[in-house]
Amino acid sequence: MKQIKQLSLFVENCTGALAEVCDTIRKSGFNIRTLTLADTQQFGILRLLVDDPAGAQKALENAGMTAKVTEVMAIGVPHRAGGLADLLAVFGKHDLAVEYMYAFAAGNNERAVMIFRFSDQDAAMAALAGEEIEILNESDLI
Repeated sequence: MKQIKQLSLFVENCTGALAEVCDTIRKSGFNIRTLTLADTQQFGILRLLVDDPAGAQKALENAGMTAKVTEVMAIGVPHRAGGLADLLAVFGKHDLAVEYMYAFAAGNNERAVMIFRFSDQDAAMAALAGEEIEILNESDLI
C-alpha cells in the first residue's frame, strides 16, 4: 500500500492569489486532480493532488511560492448511507487520530475518495493493512 503525495502551500487571502497558484500549475503542464482550501482571515492552506507533485512543487517554488510535499492516504469509501461512519469506526478501533480529511467523487459514483492525513501516517498504514478497506494508490486516482 502506498501513500499519496500531496502539495500543501500557504496562499494569501487576497483577490487573485488562488488564481496565481492555479495558473502557475497550468502553465507548467500539470493537472490538478482535486484540492481543498481552508482559510483564515489573512491566509489559507491550499492542499492539492496533482499528477506530478514534485514537478508542480518545483514550478511553484520557481514562481516564488513555498510548497511542501506531504504524504496522505486515499481511501475508497462506498457511496451509501453510513459508508464514512463505518470507516471512521475502524479508525476508532485502532485509535487513529485524523488531522484533516477531504473528499471527491470518483468513477461511476459507486464510491467517494477520501483523503486522510493522520497524526502518525505509518501507524495508520500498519493498522489498516489488515482491514477490509480500499486503500488507493496514485494510479487509482487517474
